[in-house]
Amino acid sequence: MNRMSDFDWSDLDARLLRLLVAIVETGSVTGAAHRLGVTHSAVSHLAGKLKAIVGDPLFVKSGRGIVATARAEALAIRARDLLRDLERFAHSETFDPARWRTTFVIAANDLQRDALLPALLQRLRQRAPGVALRIIPSDAPTPEMLREERCSLIVSPRPPEGADIMQKRLFEDRYRVFYDSARRAAPRSKGEYLAADHVTVVYQPHRTLDLDENLAAKGIKRQFVVMVPGFAGVPAFLRGSDRLATAPSLLRFGLLRDLASAAPPVPCPILPMFLIWSRRDHDDAAHRWMRTEVEAVAKPVAAQAR
Repeated sequence: MNRMSDFDWSDLDARLLRLLVAIVETGSVTGAAHRLGVTHSAVSHLAGKLKAIVGDPLFVKSGRGIVATARAEALAIRARDLLRDLERFAHSETFDPARWRTTFVIAANDLQRDALLPALLQRLRQRAPGVALRIIPSDAPTPEMLREERCSLIVSPRPPEGADIMQKRLFEDRYRVFYDSARRAAPRSKGEYLAADHVTVVYQPHRTLDLDENLAAKGIKRQFVVMVPGFAGVPAFLRGSDRLATAPSLLRFGLLRDLASAAPPVPCPILPMFLIWSRRDHDDAAHRWMRTEVEAVAKPVAAQAR
């Protein structure tokens, strides 16, 4: 068996670090090849080299896929740190987005994902074609998502608290009542609104919308007949029914565009949307550039939300 001492540490390069992280995160050689844009055989070859260098199997078969060993999980954490340091080293003087090669992870739920991130990707294809986006759900975001580097940015109306967590307001949205116009008219009064069955969103783990908490605190009690984990689940429960859903107005341009909407007959709060990041990344040139790109695509969204 080859031991780590048989190899010069300089054999370990950024390609192998990226490979380790990609296999750990995707759970397969095929998934890693997809992410890195190389062939399956190239990944297998590099994985073999990496195993020999560290003197550990790193991955074991499990069903049709593979599972990272405890050693691989620990090394992947260190590899992410090293890759981030290498990127910062390369960007320390002059950052050129056209030469940036990375997978940038953003946490966003379906509203902000659909409203902002397709336009962001379009800008990246033109300005930083070597950057791929990976989108994960933010649900109810926590500081650990940034501290543990599960993502580099969060877009959410609920910034998590922490002395090391930074934020900037991107835009504000208002709420509208969505319904199937083939089955009912918009509620004209508070009484009609409260008499209806309602659909709402509850994020994991059991985190209700700020709107629902706000209305309940005002004594506005609605009958919720279904709770879904994201706004993408709402349309199916409104179509062909007389049910209502009170949701951000921007959804009328996206997920809820096939449904009618009207102003709510009850007072609803404003929905703010924030860009959130770790203080650790605040002065990084590449991260700062990406934040300006997100802000740029947020400007027309803010105009739509008025």
